Amino acid sequence: MTDTPQRTRPLRVLAAMSGGVDSAVAAARAAEAGHDVTGVHLALSANPQSFRTGARGCCTIEDSRDARRAADVIGIPFYVWDLADRFREDVVEDFVAEYEAGRTPNPCLRCNEKIKFAALLDKALALGFDAVCTGHYAKVILREDGTRELHRASDMAKDQSYVLGVLDDRQLAHALFPLGDTVTTKDEIRAEAERRGLAVAKKPDSHDICFIADGDTQGFLARRLGRAEGDIVDESGSKIGTHEGAYGFTIGQRKGLRIGTPAPDGKPRYVLDISPVDNTVTVGPAASLDVTALTAIRPRWCGAAPTGPGTYTAQLRAHGGETEVTAELVGEELRVRFTEPVRGVAPGQAVVLYDGTRVVGSATIASTERATADVA
Repeated sequence: MTDTPQRTRPLRVLAAMSGGVDSAVAAARAAEAGHDVTGVHLALSANPQSFRTGARGCCTIEDSRDARRAADVIGIPFYVWDLADRFREDVVEDFVAEYEAGRTPNPCLRCNEKIKFAALLDKALALGFDAVCTGHYAKVILREDGTRELHRASDMAKDQSYVLGVLDDRQLAHALFPLGDTVTTKDEIRAEAERRGLAVAKKPDSHDICFIADGDTQGFLARRLGRAEGDIVDESGSKIGTHEGAYGFTIGQRKGLRIGTPAPDGKPRYVLDISPVDNTVTVGPAASLDVTALTAIRPRWCGAAPTGPGTYTAQLRAHGGETEVTAELVGEELRVRFTEPVRGVAPGQAVVLYDGTRVVGSATIASTERATADVA
């Protein structure tokens, strides 16, 4: 096997350049490897701000200019493509609808699935490009039989395979991740950018949700969905507080509950359930968050779908660790059972299965089974 499938011949590569350091270095490495690289910045906001707010947000006019300057230094053509309408429909509206339904979505994962490796890739292939290059930390490995596998990055501290677990065979065949086999710290990536003369070397990384520049997710949702006061109840159903919108909570949340009445045992309480039907948020002790199994829908496989039950490790959030599971595809649903109970599992998030470092596939969590009760 080889982890550099695209280096067997020079390729026409479309490098997605966000204006940040990772995508700039990835484009530079692709060009240095001998590929015919063209840079493209995706305009994803219909009304982009001129400047970023520190490390928050992206797709500002400043980001576009930073990407253009990096392309000029690398010596590659550069374009700006307007995908704002597609991004609004497939990512932003999906994000709002999921919160309205009481679920917790992952917009970065949806963007990779619907924008970077669907809308962007389709357009790139139509224009005669062979691959899309991004600054993600993950690896595509070519097997001797010609199939490809998605693997974790060499540096686990920077691994981003979780948000790429939605990529299928076709998409992997046209994906290039030049940073995936790099065992370096982020400081070393920045040092490389500086050596290459890229002005983004010291630019802060983007954090949080790119289309919510101020980081106020609850405020963003309130503007879209309106404020709707409801009850906060304990596990017995007794009212212990109120909220201004159930969409402002996520399973496992501890802070910001604003409950005036202390718990009988004096210990912190966490969000256990969100019911959009009656606009109720249920809270309780940490032990009640223990999840023993889950059902996930809309599975996507990085290769052939597994047959029969199997033993894997699972990752349940972008910056979470791995946990041992058994999983089986039953019809169109993925049934996952944990070897040991886990906490903070939120419907709407993705469960990504791994076999060693290989990404098996991803599915959207629909419901969980707890040690004490079933929760939809």
